[in-house]
Amino acid sequence: MLLYRLIQLTWGLPQTLLGALLYLRYRQCPHEVYRGAIVTRWPRGGGVSLGMFIFIEDTGSRDEYILKHEYGHTVQSLLLGPLYLVVIGIPSFIWANLPFFEKRRHKRQVPYNSFIVEKTADRLGGNRS
Repeated sequence: MLLYRLIQLTWGLPQTLLGALLYLRYRQCPHEVYRGAIVTRWPRGGGVSLGMFIFIEDTGSRDEYILKHEYGHTVQSLLLGPLYLVVIGIPSFIWANLPFFEKRRHKRQVPYNSFIVEKTADRLGGNRS
């Protein structure tokens, strides 16, 4: 866990700083630690991973799939370091939030994790399909 955090605080600094700011914004929300990552259960929908910070919807129950998926994004952060936001973060955000892609996924019945950055996050986080 110490090595995980050290790497996120150095190699993954840009996204970890953004995650820390978001953590401060949602500091009143419930928090836990998952495999070294700091998980915040926020009132918003969906999930976001920034460095060693994971933000997932507070549904009142533990959704293991989402937690593992978002943890997979933290592993991508470990691997890509300062390139994470450009290679993973921005494409993932666009895939998840742009109405064009939301409609396209729905119309063509394309699974969310068919996008390579999401599929890789699933695999790295321990989700098997």
